[in-house]
Amino acid sequence: MTSEILCGKGANLQVDAIVAVYSDWGIGANGTQPVAIPADRRNFAELTKGAAVIVGRKTLADLPEGLPLKGRFNVVMTASNITVKGAAVAGTVSDALEMVKNHEKVFVIGGESIYRSFFAHINRIFVTKLEICPHSDVFFENLDASPDWHCVQRGPGEEYEGIKYGFYIYERIGAG
Repeated sequence: MTSEILCGKGANLQVDAIVAVYSDWGIGANGTQPVAIPADRRNFAELTKGAAVIVGRKTLADLPEGLPLKGRFNVVMTASNITVKGAAVAGTVSDALEMVKNHEKVFVIGGESIYRSFFAHINRIFVTKLEICPHSDVFFENLDASPDWHCVQRGPGEEYEGIKYGFYIYERIGAG
């Protein structure tokens, strides 16, 4: 399946994902990121600025002040019947894709179950790899071990407070 899905008036919708992973492809524990670095936060902000972002309710709670991200169209995925000030709420993948169909940039931003739910619609993933392995209880698919994905861009290795990290872009093989 391709991420350029036909929606609405025939517009192609490109859905990307963005994630920070640890050496074991862990992405968090107890509802938060055990280790985060400022460069990753800046990269996230720069890439998603002005975009539509699709986020799970639990991940939303871990965002600054538990609020939708400013300067973005936020769609919160949840099975709960809730209202979120400053965000649209979707109960299904189809509903969320319909809500973002007119946006030029769309990012799935987590958490684990949201990435999994949208995985078939994603063809490009922006990954920050941190060479550290804190305890994680949620994980992202190991794209390096998957025959369906390949790394198309690797940034130079960098370091922050003894933690080596790098920015990568993966694309689904055969996408497009």
